[in-house]
Amino acid sequence: MVYDFKNIEKKWQLKWQESKTSKDDIKKEKYYVLEMFPYPSGNLHMGHVRNYSIGDVVARFKKMNGYNVLHPMGWDSFGLPAENAAIKHGVLPNDWTWKNIDNMREQLKRLGIDYDWDREIATCHESYYKWTQWLFLQLYKNGLAYKKKSYVNWCPSCSTVLANEQVVNGKCERCKSTVGKKELSQWFFKITDYAKRLLDDIDKLSGWPDSVKIMQKNWIGQSFGVEVNFKIDGIEDSLRIYTTRPDTIYGVTYLVIAPEHKMVEKLIKSDREKECREFINKMQYLNEIERTSTETPKEGVFTGSYVINPLNGDKVPVYLANYVLADYGTGVVMAVPAHDQRDFMFSKKYNLPIKLVIDKKDGKLDVNSMTQSFEEIGVLVNSKQFNGLSSDVAKEKIADYIEEMGFGNKKTNYRLRDWLISRQRYWGAPIPVIYCDDCGIVPVDEKDLPVRLPQNVSFTGEGKSPLASCDEFKNTVCPKCGKHATREVDTMDTFVCSSWYYLRYTDSHNEEEPFKKELANYWAPIDQYIGGVEHAILHLLYSRFIMKVLYDLGYVAYSEPFKNLLTQGMVLKDGSKMSKSIGNVVSPEEIIEKFGADTARLFILFTAPPEKELEWNDKGVEGAFRFINRVFRIVDEMSYVFEANDSKVEIKNESDKNLNYMLNVAIKRVTEDIGERFNLNTAISAIMELVNELYKYKDKVVKDARNVALLKDTLEKLVLLLAPYIPHAAEELWEKMGKKSSVHGESWPKFDKNSIVRDQVEIVLQVNGKIKEKLMIMADMSKEEVEKIALESENVKKIIDGKTIVKVIVVPQKLVNIVIK
Repeated sequence: MVYDFKNIEKKWQLKWQESKTSKDDIKKEKYYVLEMFPYPSGNLHMGHVRNYSIGDVVARFKKMNGYNVLHPMGWDSFGLPAENAAIKHGVLPNDWTWKNIDNMREQLKRLGIDYDWDREIATCHESYYKWTQWLFLQLYKNGLAYKKKSYVNWCPSCSTVLANEQVVNGKCERCKSTVGKKELSQWFFKITDYAKRLLDDIDKLSGWPDSVKIMQKNWIGQSFGVEVNFKIDGIEDSLRIYTTRPDTIYGVTYLVIAPEHKMVEKLIKSDREKECREFINKMQYLNEIERTSTETPKEGVFTGSYVINPLNGDKVPVYLANYVLADYGTGVVMAVPAHDQRDFMFSKKYNLPIKLVIDKKDGKLDVNSMTQSFEEIGVLVNSKQFNGLSSDVAKEKIADYIEEMGFGNKKTNYRLRDWLISRQRYWGAPIPVIYCDDCGIVPVDEKDLPVRLPQNVSFTGEGKSPLASCDEFKNTVCPKCGKHATREVDTMDTFVCSSWYYLRYTDSHNEEEPFKKELANYWAPIDQYIGGVEHAILHLLYSRFIMKVLYDLGYVAYSEPFKNLLTQGMVLKDGSKMSKSIGNVVSPEEIIEKFGADTARLFILFTAPPEKELEWNDKGVEGAFRFINRVFRIVDEMSYVFEANDSKVEIKNESDKNLNYMLNVAIKRVTEDIGERFNLNTAISAIMELVNELYKYKDKVVKDARNVALLKDTLEKLVLLLAPYIPHAAEELWEKMGKKSSVHGESWPKFDKNSIVRDQVEIVLQVNGKIKEKLMIMADMSKEEVEKIALESENVKKIIDGKTIVKVIVVPQKLVNIVIK
């Protein structure tokens, strides 16, 4: 039998396509496995192959274990790259995107991934974005979508808001123009209303990696502190600060404020006008990441104004600073240089005073000789009635005092900010809102959805976004008063599209509602979600937020979307992530053409645990190919066993016992490694060991003495174990065994507990770690009995004669190591 992978894979992909059916058997136990859907760039890379192969193994395994499995695929197909292509190549984003989708779909089919293509979705199709718009309206009606002015990264050439990651060295990633700050009226989702629930429920996500949970907790950033009003000297207004260190408030020597803060104009004195304006202009060309980075020098400029510390009456200066952001906290930060290193460095740079309010217990701190801030727990000094208190005790007492005196109030704050969803782009879901001079903001009626993207638009990359320039789209009639009105010309952030797609898969053809509640509640939450760790924060957090909103509104019965999460490691080559710019990309199509899809899958699943980085190795690919050939050869050489009548397996001798033992051990390990531990690579190792044992049996036992029933049983179960990994090859082998049904429709093999208990095992005797002898012993011997046998061995006696035994290490059923000196 020749492993003709090209014809085998083509043959079975066609058969699967012809026999594929989709149905919802909601009386059966379900399993929903989902990989994060891709952006249709046109070509799969090896990271895709890894991600989807992992999901496919799990889906096929669960199906063979009797579950009703949902394993769908779709396309996260809105986004800026399509507009870039329209500008560069003169093609419509719609045409470019659908061409790429067609190409990538065929690539996925070549990999043999068992997707339910009948449920396929694309976020750019109006049958999908109609319901993304519906989702926006639900949030708007319930006070969770609102519009406000906000400073954004603005590219004047592209006329669009840029995310921080699209600003590189102060330039637009697309056109290389200098990016500035611009205040725009933008749409937001009020995710901050859910901050506490999002944080509290992280601890319920027992199936998530700890690293991802920590990242989400840090992103939400809960803190407990106080807000305090500092009156501006000379006017009636105040600046409000938030601090988690009320124990240091008596040590404030200056305040810093964001250059974009609404109070800045009132603070700048005439003699400071020039310096302040120059600083503000400079800040317009730095994004948030650059401004808050620990690598960026802390800079500021004095406004000329002062504020009064309400607790001690100190008059302290107010500085503009690059590291304070207007929409983070209150946009104003109190500075205590004696007890905060960032403040300490800023005060040294601008020669500002440093006031000690927490001393060491021995009282030996001297503010004049300090070379860095003191941030440990200590004793309060220079803090009036709180002097002598431990700083950790003083936090609560000073917070109570601030509330009691009316200076401010205790508050729990979150680092999380509301979700900015507005994008000044064409290729996105239009925001379903109309503006009327008389009626104000009017949401589009649900019956009028979708608000369709027009096709007759032009892309120049300059000036207004295509929607803002399209009169046919922009001009409309107010649904309330019937007068002339205009549509919102911003589209939604693509994260909105991907925040609920997993629910649409449950009922993807429904034209009356986004999904039937009965189906969503049957399939959701996702039992196993798989994707890159780069989505650990935003995508996963936004999805959790939207699921909680839909739960609160009664559309779903679950408040968390993903029960279990696997973040697969990157695929590396020559120590770096595969990248076209580096020139180290390996194309999946090249591997499939040369070795077949099953080889590509087997290699990428065997080489490393799913969650670890995988280093590409050409020899490893060849090794995977050779292994599949070995399986084909052993099945071919033993093909005579499939002609024999079925008979009960009876173990007749030691060779039979060893083979049967290895078979049942393999079934147990593969079952547990896939179903419980997700160790897909070690499961393959167990299968390889079984194949090795089959070859040993063949070489050791003459043909006439071979146990035909045992061989037949072993070979059939071997193919069943391999089926999730190499689906095409497994189908071909199953057919060659005379089977009429699909191997993937068979039940998963069960192991015999009695067969994995061995009467005797071989152990290794070592002296100082070097093997000296191998012995057969009874498997149930105690450590003491095994040690006695080892020390009585003639070979060992000769070696240890006259030496001192330091210790004897016994690894049950494996080895004994005698350490001597």
